[in-house]
Amino acid sequence: MAHAAAPVDAAPIAAALPESRDAKALHRMVFIGLAVLLAVLPFGLYPVFLMKVLCFALFALAFNLLLGYGGLLSFGHAAYFGMASYVSAYAAKNWGVTPEVAILAGTLTAALLGLAFGALAIRRQGIYFSMITLALAQMVFFFSLQAKMTGGEDGIQAVPRGRLFGLIDLADDRVLYVLVALIFFGGLLLIYRIIHSPFGQVLKAIRDNEPRAISLGYRTTRYKLAVFVLSTTLAGLAGATKAIVFQLASLTDVHWSMSGEVVLMTLVGGMGTVFGPIAGSFVIVAMENYLAEFGAWVTIIQGCVFVVCVLVFREGVVGLVARKLRKPL
Repeated sequence: MAHAAAPVDAAPIAAALPESRDAKALHRMVFIGLAVLLAVLPFGLYPVFLMKVLCFALFALAFNLLLGYGGLLSFGHAAYFGMASYVSAYAAKNWGVTPEVAILAGTLTAALLGLAFGALAIRRQGIYFSMITLALAQMVFFFSLQAKMTGGEDGIQAVPRGRLFGLIDLADDRVLYVLVALIFFGGLLLIYRIIHSPFGQVLKAIRDNEPRAISLGYRTTRYKLAVFVLSTTLAGLAGATKAIVFQLASLTDVHWSMSGEVVLMTLVGGMGTVFGPIAGSFVIVAMENYLAEFGAWVTIIQGCVFVVCVLVFREGVVGLVARKLRKPL
């Protein structure tokens, strides 16, 4: 009697697609260029501004992993970014732990929250998935508003930067910048590895044609949950690091507008590109800082930039460059 074959996930049905040597060489050059910029920029720009850019760049990279490669649009990523920020700030200030432990605590909190929320959200697709993520994020916002540990509208202020591993004093902005740059670069390398692994290729297959991926034997729900948790974990890493940098965790970090801001960064830079979110975060953060004198008009200017990007180059800044070079970026 014949038995139906069960879906198998152990051996990948499709191996990772090989990249051309030119594309790999180009990516290698970009990584080297980024490393050089990270080393040189603190001598020309304000380190705190650069650290803000790097934190939001990591946040956008994490979001792009979910949207650009997993095909899942979340309207609630601020929940993981902000909750990790709160936990990191609380651990550093109230428990007196070292900064690396505080950042780790915030990151693990985001991972667990992502696992719980992801298990609920991925049961639906399309706009229904997006609305569920938004609803769950609003629950986190109201919890943050009411809970005593978060400080309500005041947030958690005067968070000590402490000493890294109990040895290196992070009070100096340039010393802290080195730590933030290492965290950002490590996160970028991890995301790059995920994207170009067999797991990443399966994600792209699910994004492009989920019914076909299911017919090939892949348990797509598991893959979507996995990429959701990976994305929320890295978003939490960005939020936890930001709390140490600015010595503050506030409601702004969990507000719905923060979820919208990371969507904007990703689309302006280039959704589905490796380096696009970095460019997008730099553009948006630079606008917020250098156009601050315009007050509320900054939001209108950002909206105009977004409209121009959608109408003129829908691939984003880096996506447009990649199309011109005819190589993936």
